[in-house]
Amino acid sequence: MAPLIVLVVVALVARLIGYAGVSQLRGWAACTRLALAVMLCFTAAAHFNSMRPDIIAMVPPSVPSPEFMVTFTGICEILGAVGLLVPRTRRIAAAALIVFMLAVLPANIHAAQAGVTLRGAPATPIGPRVALQGLFIVLLWWSALRRHGPRNDRPAPQRG
Repeated sequence: MAPLIVLVVVALVARLIGYAGVSQLRGWAACTRLALAVMLCFTAAAHFNSMRPDIIAMVPPSVPSPEFMVTFTGICEILGAVGLLVPRTRRIAAAALIVFMLAVLPANIHAAQAGVTLRGAPATPIGPRVALQGLFIVLLWWSALRRHGPRNDRPAPQRG
């Protein structure tokens, strides 16, 4: 559940920064994209730090080269996060991340079913894990793929 906490905290802090005058963060869509990017970097870090063995254990036995797949998916998360923040690549990054979220869901389900632990704690149970992946997919679509009006995705006009 740590990724959800990171997502919510970053989105709220970003929105407060937007209210304080940073025009790029005045819309919820932009704040959500930033929060998703930070969350993805947070989760990607586990692919390369002391949690790496736990992440490798999440890979279903049917997937070849678990170590390579963990490295590859960590890199995908980082590239997707950067892509969300670049206006030119935002939509393709969001679409790729939605496919990515669906592709890694079997590993999350396997982790819950196999009793894999993450830093000694049980992996998130299947129900909440699927709901969380669904939330991430909806937020990716909402913040980066759907068409936004001026109120939701563009800086507010300056009053003066």
